[in-house]
Amino acid sequence: MRALVLLLSLCTGAVGPVRGADRSCSDLRQFYTGKGFTLAGVPQNEISGEHLRMCPQGPTCCTSAMEDSLAGLSARETEALIREAGRSLQASFHALQRSFDTYFTELHSHSERSLQEKLAPLGPLYSQNTRLFGDLYSELKQYYRGSALNLDETLSEFWSRLLERTFKSSSPPDVILSEDYLECVAKQQETLRPFGDAPRDMKTKVVRAFVTARSFVQGLIISGDVVRKVSQVSLSPECVKALMKLVYCPHCRGLASLAPCSNYCSNVMKGCLANQADLNSEWQNLIDTMIQVASSFSTEPSLDVVLSSLPSQISDGVNYLKNNMDAFTAKVHQTCGTPGESGTGTPSVQEPRRKSSSLTASESKPSPTAGIRLEMQVSVLTTKLREMRQYWIELPVALCGKVAEGASPDKCWNGMSKGRYLPEVMGDGLASQINNPEVELDITKPDMTIRQQIMQLKIMSNRLKNALEGNDVDFQDASDDISGSGSGMCISGMCTRSRPGLFAYPPDNNRVRGTAPPLSRLCSILLLFPLAVPLLQR
Repeated sequence: MRALVLLLSLCTGAVGPVRGADRSCSDLRQFYTGKGFTLAGVPQNEISGEHLRMCPQGPTCCTSAMEDSLAGLSARETEALIREAGRSLQASFHALQRSFDTYFTELHSHSERSLQEKLAPLGPLYSQNTRLFGDLYSELKQYYRGSALNLDETLSEFWSRLLERTFKSSSPPDVILSEDYLECVAKQQETLRPFGDAPRDMKTKVVRAFVTARSFVQGLIISGDVVRKVSQVSLSPECVKALMKLVYCPHCRGLASLAPCSNYCSNVMKGCLANQADLNSEWQNLIDTMIQVASSFSTEPSLDVVLSSLPSQISDGVNYLKNNMDAFTAKVHQTCGTPGESGTGTPSVQEPRRKSSSLTASESKPSPTAGIRLEMQVSVLTTKLREMRQYWIELPVALCGKVAEGASPDKCWNGMSKGRYLPEVMGDGLASQINNPEVELDITKPDMTIRQQIMQLKIMSNRLKNALEGNDVDFQDASDDISGSGSGMCISGMCTRSRPGLFAYPPDNNRVRGTAPPLSRLCSILLLFPLAVPLLQR
């Protein structure tokens, strides 16, 4: 009986060093301090592992406190890898945005300079109205950068103001034109078409070009912002436990040299990133739509042609009005009355001359270099965007490429010991994880932050599709700073490519020598013995 009591007391002290054990924990102690933890409470030799909650129970060098510390570390390191991958993708979106913005801005600036050269010969008509033309280009740039301007109204207002000033400059110096009279003149733009077909043609082409360009840039910004927000989503407690078992339990078992089995890692990561994988459908839809928009830049009339032809279209309109000013003035007098007189005059109306001596917009072509640059721009955009299509379902694979690097199919950590991992690999997305053997998930409770981002992707796709049809799009959340400031894009100093310290597998971290007596099973039986005795005496 005394021997039995002695054995029972030994069992109740199972968390302490295992009697007779000669397996040292020196490698684990060195590894543990290398991760920034103190050696307080770290065993010198293996202990029995009934206290373990995440790692398989059995002889171990880890206490419960160490298990918790390493679990937190595995979560932080995995989250760091996810954020780093996200920053890399954000940097790619930002690079595409910056490249396209530079190209578009150069086209815009070249067009504005060409307008100055084309209209300078008009003399006072141009020199006295340089601000009017400058304001047009300024407003077009503001619209492109996301400002809440109505492009149709902006262009119509430009032609109305130009009509007022042209009519005023052509009137005799002794005739005073009131504001009301000039407003009446401006209202004749739609009915009398004083600038010919130039305003209509210009509006059709400019609206389509600027709507698609602005929508494309906003698509890049929104995509990068979605990546940033999703990459910051915390891992679930169930995922943290699974990561601990995947990454650091081999160290606790003295198997630090074993890398996790590849399929085992896949199931853990697919479970941890199940909600992120649900972005895939809308993500690919948005990427495909952005590729369509990018391709539309090179279709006729191409983006460079539209911007390069702006000066000619404005010049054509001005020259058309100058050549037909007498006829237009007569019609204005019929409608608005003769300035300075009561009533309306009825002068003879001449037929407008349709031909203009100026270069027509259809004949205005950008330089061959601009065309080549556009083709290169579209090619780079489409290639890079295609590379991003599978990001959310390739992310678990990419992470496992680091965590399970060099794993042998038959000699790897399978979650319990050294050997092959037998369970099948799960599919992608939350619904596919119902039978995931490594991560427990409630597939009826999706992550709401990620669901919100899925909706953002869907909204952006619809905006881009509307832009492809030439319909103006209102971006309520657009930033005026196209550089990405405030848009969630990766900016200077934040897109470092240095990789955070990955889970360490010391190359020469051999197994701890020696064996411990299998007390755990015997102890379990003996601890139940006092309960069984009264029952046997009944």
